[in-house]
Amino acid sequence: MAHRSASSPGASAAHPAPIVTLTVNPALDVSTTTETVMPEHKMRCGPSRIDPGGGGVNVSRVIQRLGGHSTAIYAVGGPTGQAYRQLLEAEGITGKAIAIAGSTRENVTIDETSTGQQFRFVLQGPELTEAEWQRCLDDTDAAMHWGGYVVASGSLAPGVPDDFYARVAHRARELGVRCIVDASGPALAAALDEGVYLVKPSGRELGELVGAELGSIADKTAAAQQLVAEGKVEVVALTLGGDGAVLVTADGAVHLPTVPITVRSTVGAGDSFLGAMVLRLAQGHDLAAAFRGGVAAGAATSTTEATELCHRDDVERFEAKLASTAA
Repeated sequence: MAHRSASSPGASAAHPAPIVTLTVNPALDVSTTTETVMPEHKMRCGPSRIDPGGGGVNVSRVIQRLGGHSTAIYAVGGPTGQAYRQLLEAEGITGKAIAIAGSTRENVTIDETSTGQQFRFVLQGPELTEAEWQRCLDDTDAAMHWGGYVVASGSLAPGVPDDFYARVAHRARELGVRCIVDASGPALAAALDEGVYLVKPSGRELGELVGAELGSIADKTAAAQQLVAEGKVEVVALTLGGDGAVLVTADGAVHLPTVPITVRSTVGAGDSFLGAMVLRLAQGHDLAAAFRGGVAAGAATSTTEATELCHRDDVERFEAKLASTAA
């Protein structure tokens, strides 16, 4: 595998390495509240909000919030796709919208105020034709630059082959670009067989990947170390929710507990982790600092309501706390 160094050559905060994100199954995230969720009743809801969601797009949104820049490639269609594009443009997210025949899906998050429980309804996306998903690959290819990063994140839409992210990884390696994949199931397995720079599985996703029940942090760390030892990936950023995260490389493993917070919603926390981490790498920070940025952003997003993402001042404050703890 290529890309042995931890950050891009010559990258700095003033001149960061280019970042491209790819989202083939984005969604309009609709969130609201109701007192009690129950069957066969009309549940009167509170105010609602709509956000442009999906793995790669959320990564781009977090990068933007932290003062960085990325190029977002995403597939959208129909009336919901038009609304999606308008929301992204309002946030100043730049990139390329790939027009598809189907309508962009919606996801629904409902917070039950009587219990504090959160219910998430994730809808299936529209089916993409071969010509549509091939355009996603071609435009991602055209947007990548040597020494940069490409983040392939989120579920694959129906019709998209399981090796889609593996194809992105293959082309990235040819172009001298570090490929980061945040996926699960066959899409993640195929990408790892191709070889990537970094993956960000949760403990559950890692267990599904290796086909084992991984109960302890030690078990999960060992499974991640095996992926590195097999040459499938250089860096594993294993997210553990309230237990923080583990950074695994050929040099060893580091467990970083999260900062103490009051969790309001974990929607988008993983995407925020990845957005902050790749931005810090693109800015020339080492892996340890980038990892702290990821943990900080994941925690910061968890303090916000519903589908809201992190805020820059919270992320930087948490980063400073984590840095002082590690010192």
